[in-house]
Amino acid sequence: MSGRFGAQELLDCYARGVFPMADAREDERVFLIDPEKRGVIPLTGFHVSRRLARTVRAEPFEIRVDTAFRQVVDLCAAATAERSETWINGTIERLYAELFEMGHAHSVECWKDGRLVGGLYGVSLAGAFFGESMFSRATDASKVALVHLVARLISDGFVLLDAQFMTEHLLQFGTEEISRAEYRRRLGRALGREAEFQRSAVGAGTVALQVISQAS
Repeated sequence: MSGRFGAQELLDCYARGVFPMADAREDERVFLIDPEKRGVIPLTGFHVSRRLARTVRAEPFEIRVDTAFRQVVDLCAAATAERSETWINGTIERLYAELFEMGHAHSVECWKDGRLVGGLYGVSLAGAFFGESMFSRATDASKVALVHLVARLISDGFVLLDAQFMTEHLLQFGTEEISRAEYRRRLGRALGREAEFQRSAVGAGTVALQVISQAS
């Protein structure tokens, strides 16, 4: 990509249905992905297992929104025992920091004893939210963050949660794999929808689950 490629150009890419990735953390080059199949997490019909629902209701974490965006991105990019390589490089970090300043990128964070132990980040555009990455340093932290994200999106009027790729981990939430054509149809509908991501936590765990239940 050209050095002139900035946050607005990245938003335009999302509106066309493509998103950026890098080959490695040390490689500053970024390329655009337009997969034939797309993973989409349903906001209507989002599935929460009984065990996870109990965890969410117990409120093991303090949920915050947009208070440590750069730290969330850094932790998503960090190597772990399960994942030695990452697609998040310096260029991507810069672009999403710019989107955050513009109000188009957000983080949902799980805190425990003053420490950030899990969370996720993504991009909002009209009625679409594009999930980028998540991390967990405590049991179920990223899952709890996802539950709160979904509740937030439902409450704020979003209609599309793009997970990019289908994974075995995401199957438990009812994620479906759709064609590129179907994805673009849903994206077009979402881009015609007025929605605004509120930079405030959705509330207690029971409230979050009620929001999801009412939408199902």
